[in-house]
Amino acid sequence: MSVHDLADYPWDAVAPYAARARQHPGGMVDLSIGSPVDPTPGVVAEALRRATDAHAYPQTVGTPALREAIAAWYGRRRGVQGLTPSQVIPTVGSKELVALLPLLLGLGTGDTVVHPRAAYPSYEVGARLVDAQAFASDDPDEWPTTTRLVWLNTPGNPDGRVLDVAELRHAVERARELGAVLASDECYAELGWEGPWADAPVPSILDPRVASGDLTGLLSVYSLSKQSNLAGYRAAFVAGEADLIERLVTARKHLGLMVPGPVQAAMIAALEDDAHVEHQRELYRARRDILKPAVEAAGFRIDRSEGGLYLWATAGEDAWESLARLADLGILAGPGHFYGSHFPQHVRFSLTATDERIAEAARRLAASVEA
Repeated sequence: MSVHDLADYPWDAVAPYAARARQHPGGMVDLSIGSPVDPTPGVVAEALRRATDAHAYPQTVGTPALREAIAAWYGRRRGVQGLTPSQVIPTVGSKELVALLPLLLGLGTGDTVVHPRAAYPSYEVGARLVDAQAFASDDPDEWPTTTRLVWLNTPGNPDGRVLDVAELRHAVERARELGAVLASDECYAELGWEGPWADAPVPSILDPRVASGDLTGLLSVYSLSKQSNLAGYRAAFVAGEADLIERLVTARKHLGLMVPGPVQAAMIAALEDDAHVEHQRELYRARRDILKPAVEAAGFRIDRSEGGLYLWATAGEDAWESLARLADLGILAGPGHFYGSHFPQHVRFSLTATDERIAEAARRLAASVEA
């Protein structure tokens, strides 16, 4: 198949509900898409400005300084010690890697790509682009023998599910039984909220407690979009088995997939500064503390959501009905239909709105209950 065979981009279906929400006297509160609204940290913006003389082509593999910064970040923030520059590369955001990984790995007809049951569409899109079969499953024991690539997402989008060390270890063992590459999309890892993740770091697939120091067949994907408000920079990276990384580098060179030089410099600044990450985390924590009880008081049950940037909620009705009721309050959410066929009664509330808009959403939800 080709990109021309893909369905229309799903968010187009939300447009009527957005138009309805905009009619609210207080304007629309958009909680549908997880696009950061807070400023890019000054230390990062300044690094970008200093690197604007970018007259030469950047390297696909990334500068030595960036690769060293990525490896050091994994050691400092994710508990993954000993990574070398040969085990990491920058990517043009994380979505392009997610969608292109089956192609970059040479998958095709007859192969299976496993992804979570609640998942944003790019995992399936990547499988379809190479005519592979997409299979939604959270249970390693049911992954088929044709599996060649497994995607995990922890914390998950949209459901905020965090996989613990035992769950990750089981997934690694099963993937290796099948001879499959296991890629873990960990873009929300700095944002753990409940249960053990309120105090403990979210574990990586490369964590020594998971992989026991053997990274064979393993890839960890990360983005600076959320933790550093760099969505517009398209700044991400992947780390893992050196031979796998080398294969990806070769394919990416042929495709011309290069992170711009100034963005690479900005990434180094972001990776070396933990203070802005902690500040952003506390902003999201405060917004979550306001929105979560308001959503629950309005009749929604929140499932999982122990990490990440979303509240995964259901009112026991079709998601489009929930969207319509919310639109009448001037609130726009994301329908569960967009995240697979398993959650037609769920909606996703994003925490990526300003303090004022989050507070306004909570006020409107409370008023709807009182009425």
